[in-house]
Amino acid sequence: MTEAPSPARMTPDPIAGLEGVVAANTRLSHVDGEEGVLILRGRLIEDLAGKMPFEAAVQHLWQDLGVSAAFSLQPDFARARQQAFKVVPLLEGADATLTVYERMQLGLAALPLGDELPAPVAIAGALPVFLAASHRIASGHRPIAPDAALGTAADILKMLTGAVPPQESADALDRYLVTILDHGLNASTFTARVIGSTQADLKQAVLGAMGALSGPLHGGAPGPVLDMIDAIGAPENAAGWIESALARKERLMGFGHRIYRTRDPRADVLKDGLRVLGEENPKIRLAEDIELAALAALKEAKPDRPLDTNVEFYTAVLLDAIGIDRTLFTPLFAVGRTSGWCAHVLEQQQTGKLIRPSSHYVGPEPETV
Repeated sequence: MTEAPSPARMTPDPIAGLEGVVAANTRLSHVDGEEGVLILRGRLIEDLAGKMPFEAAVQHLWQDLGVSAAFSLQPDFARARQQAFKVVPLLEGADATLTVYERMQLGLAALPLGDELPAPVAIAGALPVFLAASHRIASGHRPIAPDAALGTAADILKMLTGAVPPQESADALDRYLVTILDHGLNASTFTARVIGSTQADLKQAVLGAMGALSGPLHGGAPGPVLDMIDAIGAPENAAGWIESALARKERLMGFGHRIYRTRDPRADVLKDGLRVLGEENPKIRLAEDIELAALAALKEAKPDRPLDTNVEFYTAVLLDAIGIDRTLFTPLFAVGRTSGWCAHVLEQQQTGKLIRPSSHYVGPEPETV
């Protein structure tokens, strides 16, 4: 998910939005928007996603954060999923009007944290279960128990569909989860760090981060990218459709980013992951044609403003290609980002510092008598 552009401000204010304000020192990730680089603990995202499984990437991110080095994340994430499944009856009995995302939050709030697993493992391992179970409940189906023999990505797909997924689908989802593991001090991550700085329970920090992620100005879900692709329909329609959209001052979904002034490196990581899914897939080929047409049109229409492909564009195409319903895009993002949120909370708590910024009063002065 990209960070959405800020709404117009009523008056110029360099403080609003905290743009340019450094709020933390971190070893976790670095976003270089000018060069289009994302580093996770000293490694480029291109050297992690598709090169190591999600669990290994999480372990790489969590090193030196006080999480026991003795555990092995794949089996322990599997144990966490099995523990989380004990909470699923609560989700089945919840109000039918709850969304999948709200049901996931309910499951996390009810998740017991004991000494058997480190809290970050228990929390990050539970979210896939709550996502899959909540989706099946909302669809009128019974939840499916996790499979301890599978990795996180493969088990998510099995819990959603009831069938062990093709390896290429599991690999594609695994690549996505690694790609979104952490990305600087975005709104939800900052929320998690603020809550964690009070020495609050890790679960409360993650719940707060989920709340921040739910807001449309966090960046929105990549679902609208698919709406755009569906509306265009065929490669020969792309240029005309895009020209009309720009003439109406509409934003092209999947292009431009609050931080990146060049191509989002995560877009190429995910685009590479599409190759194993079949280059003849018509929607994948259509998306590539639309991307070329959009970049050409944006360069002509806005020559002074760099607008390139962002992570949402190929997130939408990849997740659609492996059969993920577009209503699950935000919940699935939370599944992948939870390990990053946990890492930031643990890092902040190591400092022992409370995050407590000041505000600039711009209200009326008291009347003098």
